[in-house]
Amino acid sequence: MSQGKHIIFTVTNDLNFDQRMIRICTSLAQNGYKTTLVGRKMPDSLPLTSRNFQQVRLFCFFSKGALFYVEFNIRLFFWLLFQKMDIICSIDLDTILPCLWVSVIRKKDRVYDAHELFCEMKEIVTRPSRYRIWKKIECYAVPRFRHGYTVCAPIAAEFNKMYGVSYEVIRNVPRPDTSLPEPPSETPYFIYQGAVNEGRSFETLIPAMTQVATPLKIFGTGNFWEQTQSLIQEYGVADMVMLMGKRKPEELREETRCAYAGITLFENNGISNYLSLANRFFDYINAGIPQICVNYPGYREINDQYGVALMINDLSPHTIARALNLLRSDRVLYEQLQHNCLKARLTLNWEEEEKKLIHFYRSVES
Repeated sequence: MSQGKHIIFTVTNDLNFDQRMIRICTSLAQNGYKTTLVGRKMPDSLPLTSRNFQQVRLFCFFSKGALFYVEFNIRLFFWLLFQKMDIICSIDLDTILPCLWVSVIRKKDRVYDAHELFCEMKEIVTRPSRYRIWKKIECYAVPRFRHGYTVCAPIAAEFNKMYGVSYEVIRNVPRPDTSLPEPPSETPYFIYQGAVNEGRSFETLIPAMTQVATPLKIFGTGNFWEQTQSLIQEYGVADMVMLMGKRKPEELREETRCAYAGITLFENNGISNYLSLANRFFDYINAGIPQICVNYPGYREINDQYGVALMINDLSPHTIARALNLLRSDRVLYEQLQHNCLKARLTLNWEEEEKKLIHFYRSVES
């Protein structure tokens, strides 16, 4: 029985903005599990939002780079070592070693939740020394996690091919939104939500905005934040591209509902991006707004079925600008995509994925 079972989830973020983990922990808590989400406290961390699960943030002296990962993993190891739990779940590769070692020492079940192919992200795969370290960790640890799940079938297939593990698929879909989209604003804007990281096409999205008359709001932070600021200044689009920073999930949903259309772009730099299936893709659908999206397998499969996005085959500034302008000028196309989003969100929502999540954790217990 799940009643009383305690699952600890481990991440390296500050918890407030992790929509996937908030959904997962909330659902498990509602279904009788005791759930704890562990992350880190950062200098600019806001107070934690009250949830129906426990939240813990570990303090670190270092905030980035190799020293941060070493320090956080050491602190996490000793914290986990003395906690009561039945299952430990590592979220991505950057917390996997403490979870593995503590699960062995304490003889507890362990689960791997892979949000991406960590070693194939641009910031890893394009830096050989960094790639070698993380790949060694992956080769050592992932085969030792018999139980696991990831965000889409292509990534699950890659794990099976590389390590012989059979992971479930639990997609990054939001809780269903039954409200109608907001009427078009007098000052419409495009929205990008998510990490402002390498590999998200800001190098071509920002210059594309010199050819677009509708502003862009970027919600999020990440390792490409300063470079994005520089690109905005370089191309003279400070009045068209607004860096809004982070928003809590509840606030971000409202901003998305009020947007004209969304943007989902990833460079084809490493198979993690190529096989991705990002939260924002489903968040835009759930908000009832069309989007422009890269024509990669996971997105194409869903778009072929539901017709919710304008797909683009290359990431040049001209192609991005043309797609954004087409959504603004072709009202028939826009309204058809919007209508399809409203239909698709009846199926592509957390109510369906939650059932798979609960079934997965009950199978781990048996």
